Formats: sequence, C-alpha cells, structure tokens
Amino acid sequence: MRVSARNGQRSDSYQSKGSDTRGMRFDPSSKDRLTDHDLERFPDDTLFHRLARAVCHAGCLPRKELFEAWETARRVRRVCRGGRVVDLGGGHGLLAHAMLLLDDSSPEAIVVDTTLPPSSARLHEVLATTWPRLSGRVTFVSARIEDIALDSRDVVVSVHACGRLSDVVLDRAATARARVAVLPCCHDLDVNDQGDLAGWVDGPLAVDVVRALRLKEQGYRIRTQSIAREITPKNRLLIGEPVASS
Repeated sequence: MRVSARNGQRSDSYQSKGSDTRGMRFDPSSKDRLTDHDLERFPDDTLFHRLARAVCHAGCLPRKELFEAWETARRVRRVCRGGRVVDLGGGHGLLAHAMLLLDDSSPEAIVVDTTLPPSSARLHEVLATTWPRLSGRVTFVSARIEDIALDSRDVVVSVHACGRLSDVVLDRAATARARVAVLPCCHDLDVNDQGDLAGWVDGPLAVDVVRALRLKEQGYRIRTQSIAREITPKNRLLIGEPVASS
C-alpha cells in the first residue's frame, strides 16, 4: 500500500494482502470467465480467496469483475459501515454481496440494473450456499437508476457506471444525503463537465476532479482513492459522506 505524503491519497497496488494470488502470472483485468479451472489460484482461507472460489464455482463472472468488486468494496467498507447497500448499475451484483460479507451489520442490499444478467441468479445461489446469512438479503431489481428511491441511511455504490450515469448516481445520492462511492468509466467528453481544466489535465481526469469538487460543495466529505491499474485503467474511486449539519 502506498500513501502519498503530499496529498494523503491512498493507492493500493495489485499485490495487496487482500487479493494475493501467490505471485502467479494471472491477469486480473482479463474478461475471461472464472471457472473451477482457476480454483488453485485461490488456496487460502482469507475472505477474498473464499469469495473467489465461490465465483469460480458459479462460472459466470469475468475475472476483472471479481477484482474490481472486491477492491472497491473493501475500500468503501473502511469508512462506510452499516446501512442498506444500493448497487446501481450492479449487473451480477457481486459488489453488493461483497459489501454484505465485509460488514454484516447492513440489513440488506438491492442490485439495480436496466437489464440484469440471467446468470446473476446463479451467482447469488452459489454465494448464498457458501454464506447462508446472505439468503433473503439481496434483491435484484430491473429498473433505471433514476427510478430507485434512496434514503439517507443507504450506502450507494456503483462500479463503472458509464459516462453520465456516474453523475446520475452521485446526484441521486446527494439528493437523498446518502453515502456514496463511484468508480467512473467511459467518460463522455461531449457531455461530462470538464470544468475548463482540460488545458492542464487529460479530459477524463478533469471530469472526475469536477465530480469530486461538486460533491464536496454539496456538503460531503470526500475521499479520492485508486485501485490498482493492473485491474482496470478506469481506477479512480470517489467516496463521499455527508457532513452532519451543526
């Protein structure tokens, strides 16, 4: 783990304790599905390795999604405990499940996507078999992000909501005064606000800086972190907690 003395930002390398694969040459950014053929890569009794083995048994999830979900969930759970987990644009819902496993004080999770992958049920079945306490606590909803009611007690998360959808997630959470974390991707420079910063920094970074500052202006304490680039180049994680009114 590296911490910049200049700005306090944290950037964990891929070979962190939480996602160790014993130095094997194993591309965590691959879109290949994890299957039982990969089980030997995760031999330990750590929570991450147990989760990885369950994902292998499900046989339906791209490798990169395992690492993205885990690395996002463990960073978010360092600062956002409890609350209903709302995974927007959640796809298979692995992030929501990982959030519950890392903090069992959350009563439930909801996974929202306009089109839910058919295999999401398979993944949930395997995870709930491995951890029976997950049964009945994860709900999948086919809906638009804009149509989901949020509450100030929620923890709203989204990994790689494309383009303006990351802004929608942030705006919806801020309106509800909910805690929020996004890992943006697919920046649309024709739509996303670059804040007239593109002359100094590249466009996608300018967009994410503007997002962070806007959330801060809305009364949030923000944390800017990164997951390892070996997992995804779209690796900037923005976490926000509403500041209590005095």
